[in-house]
Amino acid sequence: MALKIIFMGTPEFSIPALRVLNSKYEVLSVYTQSPKKKSRGQKILKSPIHLEAEKLNLAVRFPDSLNNDLDYKFIKESNANFVIVVAYGQLIPKKFLNIKNIIFLNIHASLLPRWRGAAPIQRSIIEMDKETGISIMKIIPKLDAGPLMLQKNINIDEKDNFVSLSNKLSELGSILILKALSIFENKQVKFKDQQDKFVTYAKKIDKKESEINWNESARKLIARINGLNPYPGVWFKHKGARIKIIEAEVSNNKGKKGEVLTNDLIVGCSDKSIKITFLQKEGKKTIDTKSFLSGHKILKGEVLF
Repeated sequence: MALKIIFMGTPEFSIPALRVLNSKYEVLSVYTQSPKKKSRGQKILKSPIHLEAEKLNLAVRFPDSLNNDLDYKFIKESNANFVIVVAYGQLIPKKFLNIKNIIFLNIHASLLPRWRGAAPIQRSIIEMDKETGISIMKIIPKLDAGPLMLQKNINIDEKDNFVSLSNKLSELGSILILKALSIFENKQVKFKDQQDKFVTYAKKIDKKESEINWNESARKLIARINGLNPYPGVWFKHKGARIKIIEAEVSNNKGKKGEVLTNDLIVGCSDKSIKITFLQKEGKKTIDTKSFLSGHKILKGEVLF
């Protein structure tokens, strides 16, 4: 008999896991964050998982909070074997976790106990980690602190940004969750407690972190650009316009911090410099530097802030 699954997820990162689980097991219902109103025109925006669940003809539930008796009763009486959580965006209440005969598993995008919390992918890039990975863990009331079942590492490429690394990890997560459920089916489950002495926290990204800081080294600044791409992005202001740096590479040119050193937008940092290759002016599309400079002049010798 196929396992019965309740799935909880919200962003695109969660989609590969939902697809593979639906292909092999019975997904009873999908939980996701509630639709949001877009500021312009008050258009209702459903989450990526909401839209995917509808394509798969799966029932969708989107309570603003799980702290209600209706959803507790629904899950308790669902006959589910597992609740699989992938970047859902809400903490699971303790009384849910105590429901008998239902196991709550989380697919987390880091090698726990490193980078517990909301932004593990961004933090691993920003802090220039050499590797990251996926952890399958049992959910307990403490944030991302549950015992580990499976882990798999991948290398972080110097050119990886949030999107590219997210795509790699989401695919890895979909493979690993099937392996985890197969282990349960074969009754070979072993959990391993996390070592608290190695815990680090991936705090939520603050928009203040996206303002350019030319006092950083070139490699550190590029890591920040990659980790915060596409949102909220790393930006500077020029002639009153906010300009987001989409891509850049290390340059050996040297000069003052923030000084434009060449006519093709090489800018000084604390040690070397960065060559900006793609930019986005607020409200405009992303374009390469040559095209950008043809319409927005930034001259050699200027200092950017």
